This record gives sequence, C-alpha cells and structure tokens, in this order.
Amino acid sequence: METYNLAEMYDAPPMSWAEVTARLDRGFNQGPGLQEGEPGRHTTWVSTINADGGPHVSALGAVWFEGSFYLVTGPTTRRGRNLARDPRCALSLSVREFDLVVEGRVARVLREELERVAKHYHDDEGWPAEVDESGEAVTAPFNAQSAGPAPWHVFRIDPTSAHAVACVEPYGAARWRF
Repeated sequence: METYNLAEMYDAPPMSWAEVTARLDRGFNQGPGLQEGEPGRHTTWVSTINADGGPHVSALGAVWFEGSFYLVTGPTTRRGRNLARDPRCALSLSVREFDLVVEGRVARVLREELERVAKHYHDDEGWPAEVDESGEAVTAPFNAQSAGPAPWHVFRIDPTSAHAVACVEPYGAARWRF
C-alpha cells in the first residue's frame, strides 16, 4: 500500500490507514443522529456507473466487517443493475473523526462468506437478514425501500484506492493506493 499525505503543505502529519480501519472496527451507526458525534444523517453513500457512463449515487446502509465494506441491494434496482454490469464503484462514509471515500470493485458474496455477513447483519447490526434457499442472496422481513424487493444480493468492495480528510485534531488528509 502506498500512502500520500494530502495535507503536507499544512504541516499536518500523514493519516494512518491502520487508524482509519481501527475506527471503522469500532462501528458506526447508520441511523440519523443515533451515535454521539455522528453527522446526524445517514452516513454512507455509494456511487455506481450507469449504462451511459454517467454516475448514480445513492444512500445505503453499508457495513464494515472483517476488514471490508459490504453493501446490499436488489438485483433489479439501478444500483444492482449497474454493479452487475460494471463492478467499479465508490463508497463514501462520514464519521465524527473523518470523511472517507473508498474506490474499488465489488465482488458478489456467496456461500460461506454470505452466511458470515448475514449473521453479522442479524446479530450485530439489528437487521434480521438470513440467507435464502438459493444460498446466493439474503432475505428479511424488511429492508430499506431503495433496496427493491427481496431477495437481495450482497457485495464486498475490494478497494483500489481510498482517501480521507480528518475532521478532528490533528486534522490531515491522505490517499492510499492498494
């Protein structure tokens, strides 16, 4: 991994990817204003690429689990169709300490990994997701309206780069290439 200090001209120290991931490991709440110091709004957005090459941006409840971001979407939603056609995307996250953008490609989550992610959603995130009978998607009694009808596909974002801007002292900004 390469680290670039984007705030060097301000004599700010380089941000550490290890510190960013340690903060993500502590968790972040997706509901508006539910965690002290959070921005008071939904905090995660994903950008995908439309068939005409234009951007599509939508809010969603992504999670950080086992060192990766995961997202859920219906295969018939624009986001789902875009990811099936072109796996490139960017995820944006705002927490009290920093704003983060992760760019990369998604990989569809199946089998054992899907079981682990569904269990994480169920046990740790409060969403009663379970793997459906196909073993290739999740279902639950409810989901965000923008996710489309069940079953839902789960994707892991495999990053190619990321950048962050610190919102607390000592401040700073960095880009990482993986």
